[in-house]
Amino acid sequence: MLDRNGPLRGLRVVEMAGLGPAPFCAMMLADMGAEVVRIARPNQKPLFGLEQKHNLYDRSRRSLTLDLRATKGLAQAKTLISKAEILIEGFRPGVMERLGLGPDDVTPNNPKLVYGRMTGWGQNGPLMDRAGHDLNYMAISGALWSIGPKGSPPPPPQNIVADLAGGGMMLLAGVLAATMSARTTGKGQVVDACMSDGAALMMTLQYGLNAGGAWEDNKRGGNVLNGGAAYYRCFETSDGGYVALGPIEPQFFATLLEHIGLRDDSRFAQQYDPNAQEEMHKVLETVFASKTRHAWENILSEVDACFAPVLSMTEAPQHPHNISRQTFVETDGIVQPAPVPRFVGTPSDEPTHGDAGLINFEEILECWK
Repeated sequence: MLDRNGPLRGLRVVEMAGLGPAPFCAMMLADMGAEVVRIARPNQKPLFGLEQKHNLYDRSRRSLTLDLRATKGLAQAKTLISKAEILIEGFRPGVMERLGLGPDDVTPNNPKLVYGRMTGWGQNGPLMDRAGHDLNYMAISGALWSIGPKGSPPPPPQNIVADLAGGGMMLLAGVLAATMSARTTGKGQVVDACMSDGAALMMTLQYGLNAGGAWEDNKRGGNVLNGGAAYYRCFETSDGGYVALGPIEPQFFATLLEHIGLRDDSRFAQQYDPNAQEEMHKVLETVFASKTRHAWENILSEVDACFAPVLSMTEAPQHPHNISRQTFVETDGIVQPAPVPRFVGTPSDEPTHGDAGLINFEEILECWK
């Protein structure tokens, strides 16, 4: 087993190997010191044909290959689950029950078990059995509609909003909350984490703004946080780079205008005027296109203008702030984000790559006596 430091050291977790948000949740648990055992299917391969070491969601834990359709493999899985505090699975509703590993199958031998379930559409509802991905779950939450410029289809924002923020992070919060309850009451429970629910939760602020009349739902790319404000968007620079501006507050907007030579420009006198945004946007486009990204960094990085360069994944690990914070680490030659959040009293270890198949059932039992 991997002996790891962190605030969750000693917490035993069984993860049913899968894709996306459930492995992300298990990764964060392992990052924080939990003992996570990943049960993989025979011949299970990482997504996109990657080597196991590049499948970073599987980092910092070991895998055990079990054939759950065989009597021996199923019995071994049940034994491990009986010794864990948390079980995480990310299959469609009913799959674990058909395997003989549903809540009713495993909780009699482990009544304190927290059974974390991660799905796209939830454990009930008309769509519960349908296939989907992050983009689909965002689509019914209202989140996808609000992203992108007007007059164009909403763009896919990678797999961040529903998959990870609305899925993996919600599952993480849910299983940890349920574990606290189980340690107090002696009774575990099922945690139903659903990506379409989570994507909707990510839109809480916007739903409040919409209800209060401060957001126009029919204007994609026309509201303050999604491109409609000239002072909250990205601009291209003369070298083809981009900078991100976010001076929503008047004092920061004033600082920006002072340092880019527009302090006394009357077109910027009414920062929040909806009718002024288009003209301000055109002026700012021209101004930022007049210098390189690096030149704007030299001008704006040291003042409170709510400014940042838009960095690629190659550039981000080299940014001075990220270097100072050790935001990225290198493990076995692979640069990757470091574990977060930071714990001052019980710091986490640096991640290791996922060693699929490098542990056996007897080793786990010896460690989990």
